[in-house]
Amino acid sequence: MKSIIYVGMDVHKDTYSLCSFDVKKNLLFSQTQMKASTANVENYLNKVSQMNRGALTVSGYEAGPTGFKLCRELQKKGFACVIIAPTSIARTAKDKAVKTDRSDAQMLARTLAFRSYKEVVLPSENIQAVKEIVRLRSSVSKSCKRAKQNLLSFLLSHGFSYSDGVKNWTVKFFSWLKTIHFESDYLTYCFEEYLSEATRQMQHLDHLDKKLEEIENDGEIKEGVRKLKCICGINTITAVSLIAETGDFRRFKTANEFASYTGLCPGRHSSGLTDRDTGITKMGNSYLRRLLVEAAKSVKRAAPHGHKSKRILVRQAGASSEVINYADKATARIRMKMYRLEMRGVNWNKAAVAAARELACFAWGMMTDNIA
Repeated sequence: MKSIIYVGMDVHKDTYSLCSFDVKKNLLFSQTQMKASTANVENYLNKVSQMNRGALTVSGYEAGPTGFKLCRELQKKGFACVIIAPTSIARTAKDKAVKTDRSDAQMLARTLAFRSYKEVVLPSENIQAVKEIVRLRSSVSKSCKRAKQNLLSFLLSHGFSYSDGVKNWTVKFFSWLKTIHFESDYLTYCFEEYLSEATRQMQHLDHLDKKLEEIENDGEIKEGVRKLKCICGINTITAVSLIAETGDFRRFKTANEFASYTGLCPGRHSSGLTDRDTGITKMGNSYLRRLLVEAAKSVKRAAPHGHKSKRILVRQAGASSEVINYADKATARIRMKMYRLEMRGVNWNKAAVAAARELACFAWGMMTDNIA
């Protein structure tokens, strides 16, 4: 058998720091720093292999802002490369006290050799592209919310408060905005700028929503989106986002593993005579967690008397009876979960989080065909 050399890479925008580790000899060697380039890494790996009589190389680096490009390019060239989840790396007090690119590369090489890490699943290039659009929409949504708040705060500070309707940003609300006038030209200018920015962000968000509706017909995610949309509370945007953020649902062996990945499971504090549950762990994907909580809340608002809405009937049209029955079972289970918790006096936000965990489990079952 060929020996294996483990190469830790501390990657940055401008430079890469690499270090090789031979487990049999317990030896760190070939420590170097180079310009950030895949070609430079290839040359280094080839030289290390030649120096060790054609040994195989396994390289890896921490997931970070540099993304997956280096890993993909190395894999296409035939090199074994993995991306390491930063939270899974065991760091000693020495690692925390002395942190340099050199020491990080050494630590990553040892981590690879002893396999004391969790590998980040590399999504397909198409799924990653969809994920970028999902993240873009999330960013624009935050900007839109901020622009709306800025406008409302400005109006309130000058004595204008909308009271003709229950909700803002309706047709009636915009008609009310047209009636507002300021004596000062400066205030008029500020008002127009705030309104222009809010309108622009709303239009941008609407444009991205339409783009996601087009993406749902992508061949790689089309079937999954159709299944997820059969569940009450999950519309096109939520379904596409769930698939893009999760990637392959089958990498989770059980529904509980997927729920843990979303951070919706309660933690536990056990020390001495103290043994109690804590709040949810909030580990994993925060955007995915927020999507599921919002979807769970919408289940409560939709069809409170058990009758399916026209939108749900349209989304379930053409689906198999097994999928529809499973989706209806999920809806009933989530609604009953929230009802029972609220009847016990649990805060409605906590009840929504508990329901979101149930929804995560049902979503996993739908995407892995565990719908028996």
